[in-house]
Amino acid sequence: MSSGLDALRDYLPARFSTTAELPWIPSSTPGKAAKPLRFLADDRGFVELLRMDPGVVMPLHHHTGEIHAYNLSGSRLLCSGELIGPGDYVYEPPGNTDWWKIVGDEPMIALVVVMGAVEFLGPGGVVRMRATAETQRAEYAQYCREHGLPLRDLMER
Repeated sequence: MSSGLDALRDYLPARFSTTAELPWIPSSTPGKAAKPLRFLADDRGFVELLRMDPGVVMPLHHHTGEIHAYNLSGSRLLCSGELIGPGDYVYEPPGNTDWWKIVGDEPMIALVVVMGAVEFLGPGGVVRMRATAETQRAEYAQYCREHGLPLRDLMER
C-alpha cells in the first residue's frame, strides 16, 4: 500500500531549486549577472533571475521568441521611454528589438522567462552574440567548475 506522500507525487512539482544555493554568474558586461533557474529542453529557452547595477545598459538586442520579465527590485528605463519598477511586468513578443538602462540607486533584479534566443546586435544590425539555453547552460557549468561549486541539474525533462 502506498503512503499519502506517494499518492501526491503526481501532483507535486517535478523540479524545484533553492535559489539561495545557486550562484550569480557574472556577464562579460560589468555590473550584470544572472542566476539560472531552468534550461528548457531542445534549446527552447531559459528562466533566470537577472541582476544589473545602476547605470548598466542592456545593449541593443533582438528576441527570436517571446520574453516575460517581472521586476522584483530596482528600475529600468526602456528605449521607448517607459519606466519599469518593482512589481511591473513586461511582455516582449517574438521579433522585438530593444535596449534599456538601469536607473535609480539600487540594482534591478527581474525574473525573466526567455523563449528562443536573445541576439545582441552590433553596427548595421549584425548579430555579435547569441544567448540561448545551451549557451547559458554552458556558462553555468563552466562557472561551477572554475569555482568548485556543485553543478545542479537545472534541465527541463
